[in-house]
Amino acid sequence: MPDVSRRKLIAAAAAITAWPAKSYTRIIGANDRIQIAQLGCGHRASGHRAMLKLSAQTDPKFDVRSVCDLWSVNRERAAGEVQRLFGTRPKTFKYSEELLADPALDAVMIGTGDHQHARILAEVVRAGKDCYCEKPMANTIEDAKLARDTVRAGKQIVQMGSQWLSCPYQQQVREIIRGGKLGKIVSISQSWNFNGPRWHVPNSADVAAIREQDTDWNRWLLGRPARPFDPRVYFEFRIFKDFSGGITDQWYSHGAGLAHFYLDTFVPDERFQTAAFSRGPTCARTPTRFNASRRLAPSKCSTPTAPRSAARMAITPSSAARKSGWQSNQIFNLKSGKVQPEAVTLPGQTEGASLDQSDNLKAHTGNWLECMRSRKTPSGHIETGFAHSVAVVMATRSFRESKKMFWDRKNEQIVDRAAAL
Repeated sequence: MPDVSRRKLIAAAAAITAWPAKSYTRIIGANDRIQIAQLGCGHRASGHRAMLKLSAQTDPKFDVRSVCDLWSVNRERAAGEVQRLFGTRPKTFKYSEELLADPALDAVMIGTGDHQHARILAEVVRAGKDCYCEKPMANTIEDAKLARDTVRAGKQIVQMGSQWLSCPYQQQVREIIRGGKLGKIVSISQSWNFNGPRWHVPNSADVAAIREQDTDWNRWLLGRPARPFDPRVYFEFRIFKDFSGGITDQWYSHGAGLAHFYLDTFVPDERFQTAAFSRGPTCARTPTRFNASRRLAPSKCSTPTAPRSAARMAITPSSAARKSGWQSNQIFNLKSGKVQPEAVTLPGQTEGASLDQSDNLKAHTGNWLECMRSRKTPSGHIETGFAHSVAVVMATRSFRESKKMFWDRKNEQIVDRAAAL
């Protein structure tokens, strides 16, 4: 993205909306039906619908009122799916300002391209709507600041799409760490692995079907460098440098977010393949490979033998659940060594309980719905989004520029020399 001043960025984002900032005027009661819209109706939006359908088991008092997407095919596809899942066909819109002009609309789920998240989040909040924003929240510092500052200035409930922050197992891990059972945490090692092409779909039906006249290419670019219409970029933006950091945007946003969550601290001080956090000498490593079909999540820990011993949090499900959440193949059994891993279990559960590793975690949309009614802070609040965005940008720049990056907390900018701090 070209270098622009923050003032110009804010002005550009403000120009997206054609109305003044609005305060939140409709207080949602416990018995009210929350009116929700989907903004961006691609692949991830289908996951959002699945999450809402699951959350309806415990909180059915909401409607998917409308869907919005620049591409006509996505709009119609999403509308049909909403009707099938929830029984009523939603309104359809091409542009966000048309969607947000609806005074009866309470909340919006953003599932657009990653580079669009932050600016659209700011637009939604300025319109007085609550929001669920997919991760990464932003992949530039300017956009991250824009989104955070806009949300801070308003009264909207904003939930980041970092679903693991609502996962009962991850919350239990954090309580174990908070309680001191693991002693001083000096290292967190995470791994997300996948066997197969990622973010590229050979012979994609959507790539073959889309025509420039059926969407708005300039609007889709949303401030990124101008370029001719390209269906492959439109759907596979995650593998194009101008729009994404790839692995850092996608999986490291989760990895950094969980490290922040476990340690009750935000934003790494430096990033160079490992990230050192402000809470003592804690190092988080997130290796990712594409040649092994194993997706792992922390689910075991062990008790240290001394306050500063090398306690282990093994990344493997319990012994009775040997497959990963994607049911791909056997995962590592780390029950070896002098300190035996201890299974993380929830109250009333035993070690044999299986883990829900789905990206479509019911608990996360459930938390969002609950917080929209209570006006309490959700688990994936805006500060978590800002923190993982900074980590993502640092990681991407560190990789591309082949040097260590530091975060200047006072001035909120990335610098490449610790002395500059």
